[in-house]
Amino acid sequence: MPRFLRRAAVLGATAHVAARRGAERATEAQAPPVAQAPPVEQAPPPPVAAPAPPPTDDRYGELMKLKELLDAGALTQAEFDAEKQRVLAT
Repeated sequence: MPRFLRRAAVLGATAHVAARRGAERATEAQAPPVAQAPPVEQAPPPPVAAPAPPPTDDRYGELMKLKELLDAGALTQAEFDAEKQRVLAT
C-alpha cells in the first residue's frame, strides 16, 4: 500500500476516534447529575496490576506506528530496529 494511503488511513481513523470521544463527552456533559447516597465505609480497592502488553494480533499496527515515528525522525534506526525485534518477539 503506498505511503500516502497508509497515512490517510491513520489520519482518518484518528479523526473518527476523536469525533466519537467528543460526542461521548458532550452527551455526558448534558446528562443531569445523579443524586448519590452518602458514601459507605468500604475497604480500599486492591492494587491495580500493570497493564498487559498489547495483543500480538496487532503487531502490524505497532510496526506501522514505529515506522511512522522513524520516518518523522522521532526514532533512530537503532531504536526502530530494537523496538521491531521486541514487537516481533511477542
